[in-house]
Amino acid sequence: MVNKWLVLVSFMILCINGTLAQGDARIQEVNFEGLKKNKLPYLQNIVEVTEGDVIDFESISNDVQQLKNSVGIADASFRVDTLNSDVTLTYVTEEKKTLLPIAKFGGIRDNIWLQLGFVDINWLGTGQTLTAHYQNSDGRHSGLVFYRVPNVQNTAWGYSVSLSKWSSREPLFFPEGTVFYDYDNNSLALTGIRNLNKQNFVEVGATYFVETYSISEEQEIMELNGPNLIRQPKFLFKLEYQLDKLDYHFFYINGTHWTSAFQNVLNTVDNTWFHSIEFQGRKFWRLGEKGNLASRFRFALSTNNDSPFAPFVADSHINLRGVGNRIDRGTAQIILNLEHRYTILEKKEWAAQAVVFADLGTWRNPGGELRDVLDPNQFRQFIGAGFRIIKNRITGATLRVDYGIDIFNTEQRGFVIGLGQYF
Repeated sequence: MVNKWLVLVSFMILCINGTLAQGDARIQEVNFEGLKKNKLPYLQNIVEVTEGDVIDFESISNDVQQLKNSVGIADASFRVDTLNSDVTLTYVTEEKKTLLPIAKFGGIRDNIWLQLGFVDINWLGTGQTLTAHYQNSDGRHSGLVFYRVPNVQNTAWGYSVSLSKWSSREPLFFPEGTVFYDYDNNSLALTGIRNLNKQNFVEVGATYFVETYSISEEQEIMELNGPNLIRQPKFLFKLEYQLDKLDYHFFYINGTHWTSAFQNVLNTVDNTWFHSIEFQGRKFWRLGEKGNLASRFRFALSTNNDSPFAPFVADSHINLRGVGNRIDRGTAQIILNLEHRYTILEKKEWAAQAVVFADLGTWRNPGGELRDVLDPNQFRQFIGAGFRIIKNRITGATLRVDYGIDIFNTEQRGFVIGLGQYF
């Protein structure tokens, strides 16, 4: 609403000064106000309007929204100044804090975890991402260093590189019962990025990683057919496409985001290949001044090996709130999440939201048929409620607490705590 009034006022000023009389008033200068961390060339690459362009308020308003969508800007507006026939366009920006400590902890049944580190999604004020963290999950140690440059020297090309160690306790499911394995994944990944335009991106990457499964010392049932130790070096090749048409206004979101990914994994032990495709879409609607309806749909399909080491999991932290920690695995998966976020308190620095949600999931068991995903016995439906505590002008500073209940088995329920919106 504020930007619409600015457009009207600027239009009236230009008309009074006569610069729009011929409909060809041109911009002599484009300035940015409020810059502290953000670098000028980075923001100039975001906006479309440049010096010499004819005044076009629709294009200017689109640029304002693109600035608000960028990782380093909390809010933006514009101002048009005229002196005789000279027209100066100024984008007025309010930056947000993007260098943040990571201090996360949480827990659901059979899984307690802690994460410490830092992240900056606007590293050096140029939209780069740098993060490093340590994680402890049930006494097992993990860590990550990740660096992403979406635009090298403001070109259409970018890259990312990461070095990670992931260690967890994973339940694998055999006919005789559940076996708990200590799982380790050490990886080095490199990705190339091609920005087709402001909303379309393609990534091509390769990862070398080594997976190790060993039966946990806490495993109680030992008379099982599962192997005691597996170590497999692998290569992963990835092709991913993203369409990002999300518009942000502080913590409110409107628009659509789609991701499609195709992966090939080569097992160097037996030279076998494993393939997977994943498709995920998110859609957001603004409902009045305080409501935000959010939805997420995910479909994933992989090589259907009859093995307990299936790639897709049902997990409270990932897709079904209240289901527990990796309660099942599959080689195909359909997930639908729907939630309504309603703002009950909104101040300049803080906000609070009440949330109601529904999470629906189904999957194909390893070695099963694709039609199994439509079997009513495979469906899990959770409903629940929660709240969000949001720190404005700080990226991702949202405390999330949800409580979900399985409507088909009300004994299956639980809290899910985390930072950031669930999706």
